Amino acid sequence: MKFRVERDALADAVAWTAKSLPSRPSVPVLAGVMLRLESGLLQVSGFDYEVSSQVTVEVQADADGAALVSGRLLAEITKALPAKPVDIAAVGAHLELVCGSARFTLPTMPVEDYPTLPDMPATAGTIDAAAFAAAVAQVAIAAGRDETLPMMTGVRVELNGSTLALLATDRYRLAIREIEWNPQDRDVSLNALVPARTLADTAKALGPLGGEVTLALATSGVGEGLIGFAGGARRTTSRLLDGANYPPVRSLFPSNHTAQARGQVAALAEVVRRVALVAERATPVRLSFSEDGLVVEAGGTEDARASEAMEAVFTGEPLTVAFNPQYLLDGLSALNAPTAVLSFVDTFKPVTVAPAGEDGEVVEGYRYLIMPIRVAR
Repeated sequence: MKFRVERDALADAVAWTAKSLPSRPSVPVLAGVMLRLESGLLQVSGFDYEVSSQVTVEVQADADGAALVSGRLLAEITKALPAKPVDIAAVGAHLELVCGSARFTLPTMPVEDYPTLPDMPATAGTIDAAAFAAAVAQVAIAAGRDETLPMMTGVRVELNGSTLALLATDRYRLAIREIEWNPQDRDVSLNALVPARTLADTAKALGPLGGEVTLALATSGVGEGLIGFAGGARRTTSRLLDGANYPPVRSLFPSNHTAQARGQVAALAEVVRRVALVAERATPVRLSFSEDGLVVEAGGTEDARASEAMEAVFTGEPLTVAFNPQYLLDGLSALNAPTAVLSFVDTFKPVTVAPAGEDGEVVEGYRYLIMPIRVAR
């Protein structure tokens, strides 16, 4: 194998592929990226039996072939190379890489020991790449990180006709986003539970490419138990989590409210972030709403206290509610709107946070639910 490739194209391809590689692989070859050259196209692949990543790069080829090298090491090297064309050649049991006056020799691993990447499942439809990336970012923040509860670490993807819904919860908060997409079958009705980290990384990588993302999902046959995404020259597959007993989280959103507040997202986030400086880990911030506006308070150890008032439009009986500050900040940052609308049932019931435009009208499609914390004043 011998070829020349642009440095940026190689670095991007290797970085994206290596990002999903395991830090502690069960077998050494899973820490590698496969470089396979055929007919002037270089395929850079990674696979850990859970997630596969592959990107195709056009190169100036001299000789076809394949080589398997350490993915993280190759990613670090290609990122640090000067902005010049890169010459790569497989020589015996090593891979030689030359860029300008920089020269690296890397040991290779047995190509024949590397597992075959799974085939993409059947195409379910396409969706705008930027819209997909934005939607996933809004929802993935609410997914759990406790690996002992694997179901909570996923994002539920629901495909119903031309509507694609994303849902995630860690039991303390819940996010849901609904967007339009282009299904292959207008009567499609499928759902899948995708690992949140994998989905977030994939959407973040494919979004900036523009165009459309192809979503591939099969309930039986080839690709069963997998979901696939493809955009540009990149494709990835992920094994699904078991979502058979995923809770009916939509029912957690209250059907009505007794009080509602509207405030500027940037101002509220700034105040919460400032006041929370005195709060110890897991110490909540208290938000007191009245017709006079909003007062945000927090207390820490050794009598550290903070409070700040800000403008807010509030309707209903005055109330005080306490939140984990980071959960509240995550929800505010995901709104992608100038105004936040907080709807309350009472002090201890879940609070719905929704985005609103400059006119104060709620923007449909995204909702964030957060559980209050019981505190003694």
